[in-house]
Amino acid sequence: MAEATQQLRNTPRSAGVIPWLAWTHFLNDAVVNYLPGVLPFILSARHIPEALAGTLITALGMGQGLQPLSGWIADRIGGRSLVLGGVALSTISATLIGWAHPLWLLLTLLLFTGIGNTSFHPQALSLTRAQAGGRPGIGMAAFLVGGEIGRSLGPLAAGAVVHHWGLPWIWLLGIPLAITYPWIVKAIPAQKPRRAMGNSIHFKSHIKPATALVSYALVRAGMVYEITTLAPIMWHQQGGSLVTGAALVTVFIGVGIFGNMLGGSLDDRVGKVRVLLGTSVLSVITLLAFMTLHGAWEWPILALMGIGAFGSATTTTLVGQDVFPENPALGSGIGLGLSNALGAIMAFPLTYIAARAGYSVTILILVALTVITAPAVFWMPKHRPLIQ
Repeated sequence: MAEATQQLRNTPRSAGVIPWLAWTHFLNDAVVNYLPGVLPFILSARHIPEALAGTLITALGMGQGLQPLSGWIADRIGGRSLVLGGVALSTISATLIGWAHPLWLLLTLLLFTGIGNTSFHPQALSLTRAQAGGRPGIGMAAFLVGGEIGRSLGPLAAGAVVHHWGLPWIWLLGIPLAITYPWIVKAIPAQKPRRAMGNSIHFKSHIKPATALVSYALVRAGMVYEITTLAPIMWHQQGGSLVTGAALVTVFIGVGIFGNMLGGSLDDRVGKVRVLLGTSVLSVITLLAFMTLHGAWEWPILALMGIGAFGSATTTTLVGQDVFPENPALGSGIGLGLSNALGAIMAFPLTYIAARAGYSVTILILVALTVITAPAVFWMPKHRPLIQ
């Protein structure tokens, strides 16, 4: 533990690193998460039943289940190869989707997009924590906000491209990375291996808090995946346009940026328990409102729901690192990646239920799961080790 902390202290720091990490996170998450913005079009063009829409979301998210492994590798090899290679793989795979006509090829490209995303996140999160020093909450929030801006604008940009030029032109979303990649390579520092000579990880002592974290975080991830899947489809079925349906996702995730920053700031001030319980309460209220109110009400409801859904993101990522302080990238992979993968898997049955039994049933399931998992916060670590 002491050796790991000392190795983290030896990580080179620069005030300009976190903005570049946030920019790279923006580019990565914009292409990884554009699918909801064009999902109605893909379902129609590829003749995929609506009940199977969750299959595409699940294929995209399943690769994130490998984030703990990616984090374990990142802690041992150090460097920055997973950051640079991951964002390149996710971008190339996502921008080729426009030419994927057979369903198997579409699913394969979505899976590779998720694998690139999986490679990127743990090492980038670990670098961010190391660069943030004594203010991990606000530093991590800044990094995550970069991704959430990309996640919010990606569906809107993709919807606009497909609406005006067609699905094959989705490759245009990869241009920003192609232009700025040389500067990204120059700006992001290498990282020393943290566990090359350290003791083995004490998984037994981490099982209880890690299980509590994953239980809580996977429901929040499942909520995000399901709302971003259902909102554009529901809007399209009501006669709305593809671009406006994508804008609903942008509002949900975009206002979630404020929630992420607020949650990160409050985490530093009032602690993780109040942040996680407060966002759970807000999520329940807005889910019930989304189920009962429609039309113009959907916009403010989704905005508030975004605060509830993303307000816990910084805290759960930090808790993952707190659970595994000797392997923070592994902890990030569990707190963010594994939870997101399990949440993505939830999208398949939840979307199928929505198509067969109605949207209200799916929303009520999300409400019940949120209530059930909220008490898990009391089994998470009570103290936060300083990881520099």
